[in-house]
Amino acid sequence: MLSVSYLRENTQLATEGLKKKFVADAAKLVETIIQLDDQRKETQKRADDVLAEINQISREVGEMMKSGRKSEAEELKQKTIVLKSDAKNLSEQLVQWEENLKNELVKLPNLPHVSVPFGKTPEENKVEYESKSLPELSSDALPHWDIIKKYDIIDFELGNKISGAGFPVYKGKGARLQRALINFFLDEAIKEGYCEIQAPILINAESGFGTGQLPDKDGQMYFANEDQLYLIPTAEVPITNIYRDVILKEEQIPVKNVGYTPCFRREAGSWGAHVRGLNRLHQFDKIEIVQIQKEEDSYQAL
Repeated sequence: MLSVSYLRENTQLATEGLKKKFVADAAKLVETIIQLDDQRKETQKRADDVLAEINQISREVGEMMKSGRKSEAEELKQKTIVLKSDAKNLSEQLVQWEENLKNELVKLPNLPHVSVPFGKTPEENKVEYESKSLPELSSDALPHWDIIKKYDIIDFELGNKISGAGFPVYKGKGARLQRALINFFLDEAIKEGYCEIQAPILINAESGFGTGQLPDKDGQMYFANEDQLYLIPTAEVPITNIYRDVILKEEQIPVKNVGYTPCFRREAGSWGAHVRGLNRLHQFDKIEIVQIQKEEDSYQAL
């Protein structure tokens, strides 16, 4: 989640970044967040001032009682009753301002890198790297959705019977290939110094907020209502949340984790020839690599 201090110090940069993510009324949203934080700070100061006055009066009352000035002490005690009521009201207001501020902050996506161009179409993207040797397919090459039928290795109709659309059944060599690929990618990551993590595939709401899936992707996640847990959309969520609310020492960085999990998404979007076959699945297997790096080393690591 972006911090208010960052938005204050980099208002223009943040606004431009949010526009690249097509956030509606980006400038107004940033301005609203800063104003809410101003209100929070003002309320916090008023609450602190009232508490300081209560503490000062308590000391004065103590001195008066010691010196036998009981009537004056009683008058001051009456004043503290009013001040304590004010402190309670201000405390409740502060909680509300903090809640309002959080509700606006969680709407903001992470900002793209400054090098990311503005655009909506593939043609507007920037090519970072292109292989010198691209594969050449023969004239009789088959798309994967025809290959899987030819060799009977993945069955969409059977998955639809058991669960519904988007839940394919892997069979025979298809299942063996899926298992082999999972092991291959895990082993290759481990060779590169990644620590394998076997993480839960159900998470609580705090973890969803920790990696930004909530509230943004709430409608795309499967939810176990009775237990108030979400099925993960990617292993990124439980692995990254291992380090939620954790302060790492400099010598612990970089952290390199890899994990395999099944993933679950209530995919929304277009359907058609360009997303046929093993696309837009509700359940799929994924190997996730997660690396925690210093900001100045992040692009070299990437």
